Amino acid sequence: MSEYLALPLAALPFPNIDPVIVQLGPLAIHWYGLGYIVGILFAWWYGKRLVTNARLWPNGTLPMKPEALDDFLVWAAVGVVLGGRIGYILFYDLARYISNPLDIFAVWQGGMSFHGGLLGVTLAMFLFARKHGILVWSLIDVVAAGVPVGLGLVRVANFINSELWGRMTDVPWAVEFPTGGPFLRHPSQLYEALLEGLVLFLVLRFLTHSRLKLKTPRFVAGAFVCGYGMSRIFVEFFREPDQQIGYLLGGWLTMGMVLSVPMVLIGVWAMLSAKPVSAAAKPA
Repeated sequence: MSEYLALPLAALPFPNIDPVIVQLGPLAIHWYGLGYIVGILFAWWYGKRLVTNARLWPNGTLPMKPEALDDFLVWAAVGVVLGGRIGYILFYDLARYISNPLDIFAVWQGGMSFHGGLLGVTLAMFLFARKHGILVWSLIDVVAAGVPVGLGLVRVANFINSELWGRMTDVPWAVEFPTGGPFLRHPSQLYEALLEGLVLFLVLRFLTHSRLKLKTPRFVAGAFVCGYGMSRIFVEFFREPDQQIGYLLGGWLTMGMVLSVPMVLIGVWAMLSAKPVSAAAKPA
């Protein structure tokens, strides 16, 4: 079977896009970093559109001034980057960074955990909302609605970087990655870009604009967290686990699955317990 999977003629050609968009002396702009920047800026722009659309909110009362999202942009960037980096170090490769502590700062080499980034930006949202007198769950709903676009872009960047590739397969759309050995593999990064990015964004768009779920604080956030968790668990069956960790149980259970199960449960709880509130509701 492995000999068949190694046949290069059976694979789709890898595009070999340079991971570096432009190099200016020691300064390099990577697709990976651009994905994060564009994703954060899109969530900011999209969030401002949501908080200025009175039709989406209880009694037409806007939850916050759009300028609040301008101030939150920096908070979000810091929460995503610090949380994502710290999460990756703790969850996926702690031994390496203990041995080589300077590698902690080499973020251009990759190594970001979505679960850590989620915790970081959630803490940033909570602190920011408390400071500015905004209903915490409404802020979380607004931010969550735009996040999938950034997730999709970063997954495409993972594909360009030839990293986080999938398990060996003989499907017609298999890819032979330059860093994945002479084997045909699932382009699992693109599966994640589709499910966590495009599909999840469209689902949340349906909930915010057709079902008007922003009138029910934490429902949209719950749908996002649950949707991401289910998408990640599904794709983990096609994705090669991190080499330094491998499978946790039975040749199928991965760290990504373990970290995503609580997300599904929390998301379901948030949706089931969400209730519409009056426009006079106070921040909490």
